[in-house]
Amino acid sequence: MDVVEADRTLGNDEDVSLLDWVEVVVKSGGVPNEAALARAARERGTRIWSDAEVAYRILPNPLLAVTGTKGKTTTTALLAEITGAPAAGNIGLALCALDGEVEPGALVVAELSSFQLEHVETFRPRIAVLLNLEADHLDRHGTREAYAAAKLRIFDRQQADDVAVVPQGFGAIPGRARRIEFSADDPLPAEPRLRGRHNRANAAAAVAAARAAGVSEDAIAGGLERFRPVPHRLETVGEAGGVVYVNDSIATNVLAARAALAAYADEPVHLIAGGRAKGESFEPLAAAVGPNVRVVYLVGEADEALAAALAPTGVPFERSGDLRTAVAAAAANARPGDVVLLSPACASFDQYESFEQRGEEFRELVRTMEA
Repeated sequence: MDVVEADRTLGNDEDVSLLDWVEVVVKSGGVPNEAALARAARERGTRIWSDAEVAYRILPNPLLAVTGTKGKTTTTALLAEITGAPAAGNIGLALCALDGEVEPGALVVAELSSFQLEHVETFRPRIAVLLNLEADHLDRHGTREAYAAAKLRIFDRQQADDVAVVPQGFGAIPGRARRIEFSADDPLPAEPRLRGRHNRANAAAAVAAARAAGVSEDAIAGGLERFRPVPHRLETVGEAGGVVYVNDSIATNVLAARAALAAYADEPVHLIAGGRAKGESFEPLAAAVGPNVRVVYLVGEADEALAAALAPTGVPFERSGDLRTAVAAAAANARPGDVVLLSPACASFDQYESFEQRGEEFRELVRTMEA
């Protein structure tokens, strides 16, 4: 079989004759489906695979795969801590990079995005976890239904001896796997050192998946007790003048920002929000801004849309423009005991290369104040 690996080529090359000799295009998740070669491949009937599909075909390892709108990386990392298995996929290391690096038959934990799952064909994880499902990436998928369909493909090929872990009360899923439900209220063998009800739900999902993988209760408890928050996810990065600064740059959608606000519902909060919108309404975010939120500082391209959503609520907001200005304004307004929370509800690509870069700038700004 002839395969073309389509990364920068798909993004920049209009020469569709490149497809004349290939049977499969392997497309990086970040490459738009409307890129010239991706569109031409669909029109010709040429198969398109994601790296997850390739990895499934070449790795001699059972997969514990995790997806969801919010919490994928935290849950994947927690499962790696509990099971001792390597973690790869959307968490950073490509799944294919584990070829030859992991003992055949050993478990691998995989974080998968909708961009990866929309291009799987035979992918069949032994255990598949769906953490939650809300509207996201509508700028890419077009509709909530298309986004949900991509996510649910994680279950498509599962058989009766596989396991599907889903939120309590979640609707029907494809595939034939044995279904296990979880909720934030589940009893756990140890309490996770993670803030927020959403993170307790993530922990409950991880516990359910680890049990399905045959991990002992003692090992699960030990993993829960050892685990610490992943960077850029409700990460306390410093304190200055009695004000705590929390980096939740990973919150690139409304669901994630709402979860962050719920985690700090009992403390005075100065919220920094904004960036590049992803096609979803900001009204649910505005509704989640409680009386404990002192001021919302708006940054990036979405400031107008956020301002329009916040205006009817009467919540004070300032148009800061950029993160440096927002942090300075929040620091000036905050009092000892307050929390300055970066939870943007937007992608970072209007001003940064990634949410990590945005979070690192926030960290550096706080360090400067501490110094």
